[in-house]
Amino acid sequence: MACNITIVSAEEIAKQRDYCKKSAPLLVERFGHTPIAFVHSYGCQQNVSDGERIKGMLAEMGFGFTDTPDNADLILFNTCAVRGHAEDRVLGNVGALKAIKQVRPQTIIALCGCMVQQEQVAQKVRKSYPYVNLVFGTHAIHRLPELVFKLIKGGKRVFERPECDGVIAEGLPVRRDSTFKGWLPIMNGCNNFCSYCIVPYVRGRERSRTPEDVINEAKQMIAAGFKDITLLGQNVNSYGKNDDHGVDFAKLHRMLNDIDGDFQLRFMTSHPKDCTLELLDAMAECDKVCKHLHLPFQSGNDRVLKEMNRHYDRKRYLYLIDEARKRMPELSITSDVIVGFPGETYEEFCDTLSLVEKVQFTSLFTFIYSAREGTPAAKMPDPVSHTEKAKWMSELLSLQEGIAAKRCALSLGKTYRVLCEEHHPDGKLFGRTDGNIGITFEGDKAKVGQFVNVKITKALNWVLEGEITD
Repeated sequence: MACNITIVSAEEIAKQRDYCKKSAPLLVERFGHTPIAFVHSYGCQQNVSDGERIKGMLAEMGFGFTDTPDNADLILFNTCAVRGHAEDRVLGNVGALKAIKQVRPQTIIALCGCMVQQEQVAQKVRKSYPYVNLVFGTHAIHRLPELVFKLIKGGKRVFERPECDGVIAEGLPVRRDSTFKGWLPIMNGCNNFCSYCIVPYVRGRERSRTPEDVINEAKQMIAAGFKDITLLGQNVNSYGKNDDHGVDFAKLHRMLNDIDGDFQLRFMTSHPKDCTLELLDAMAECDKVCKHLHLPFQSGNDRVLKEMNRHYDRKRYLYLIDEARKRMPELSITSDVIVGFPGETYEEFCDTLSLVEKVQFTSLFTFIYSAREGTPAAKMPDPVSHTEKAKWMSELLSLQEGIAAKRCALSLGKTYRVLCEEHHPDGKLFGRTDGNIGITFEGDKAKVGQFVNVKITKALNWVLEGEITD
């Protein structure tokens, strides 16, 4: 597959940093004070990671940050396009900003990300939301400083949505949301073209960062005190597939595992067609890799899987699950399921139920099919009503709730090494097991960001309760 992928040069990154310097005094002049930004990322973890780089660039432009748009000088929504209601929610929130713009006309309102990479959405914003100042797509994130400078100097709306197969931009500043849990993007884009999914059209083709860049960022994070690192990509286990450096996802795991430090590794999201036995071996043998596999199966029926263009069948998926559990009997497996794909019958949906029963997932992310304009599935006949699909969904949720309760009960009396992630208002701490199951337990707020040993004393349907033993 011939790809038009842009490798952003060090000179271009330096130019963007220069735009940061040139923009800073102009922003103070525009607002009369140090500018404040509100940045909200919708959707997947990759979007959240992109948002951290957006905030890094804004910080270099002199922005401070706020948790509310009410007093912000720049309001930026980093958007998602995976499901229709995500777009509706963004546009509803953009509509609510009109009142802020009327009171404070100098406020900059910006939209970026997957949703606005779609032509029909960009045109809707252009025509129906004239108070939105800046719109830029997924391939222009690294040019944010230049676009803000252009907006301030020119005074006109800026729309920047370059058409290409993707961008690799190293050296962007990052303002992370946490000091001990972090996202580490290792690749972007997707070549799979699942018939229901808009991601390849808005994120571009698969492109991996070099192993050196990934390792260097990981080392920087570990040196800064990060203890939980999640490797990110739209199809993360196809890392390195189209490159000549000889490092695939399994080998990358081993390289990261060899870094000195007290930390743990997770990853998402993976595709069954690229899940190799070598990867499962690496997961089993690397002590810093969490024993949790998120492997979306989407449907348990072969005809539906073929219509989805998933490139595997039920037998192959179950084979991978068996091989994974042979290597890691304690493995926690989670998955994604689409209910009511166009043309799916109830009998075919029952194959999904039987697969869920057979695999015994720790948890599921379940979705009723949502048509995305521009995808093949959006043109398929879809005779089953939403009401009927909702009934199927309820049946699936009921089945999984019982499975989850039984699996959680297996943890009673066991002790897990847990990273304290949050301190709740009720005085309890929250963390996750190696298998990504949530645990609440009594503890001092000062333990947030530290590993502790927690013994499980109570098992609920979706979460565990425990007590610190050290």
